[in-house]
Amino acid sequence: MMAKAKKEGGFEQGLKRLEEIVARLEGEDLDLEESLALFEEGVKLAETCGQRLDAAEKKVALLLKDREKGLVETPFSPDPGQED
Repeated sequence: MMAKAKKEGGFEQGLKRLEEIVARLEGEDLDLEESLALFEEGVKLAETCGQRLDAAEKKVALLLKDREKGLVETPFSPDPGQED
């Protein structure tokens, strides 16, 4: 499915595909089945992009946690069920 392929491509590609999906849903006269398939793909992409943003936010927070000692990167474990 497209969501998996885009996930492998990174956040920017996933966001671009999500924008394409929204544009198609807003601008085209699609049948119900195609609309539902695009909507489902969009929901999965939004979830994946959200997880990637959360992971980036956690990493930034860890990097900035101890400013007195300089930037220190500390590995963290993603939430259970979260895919990279």
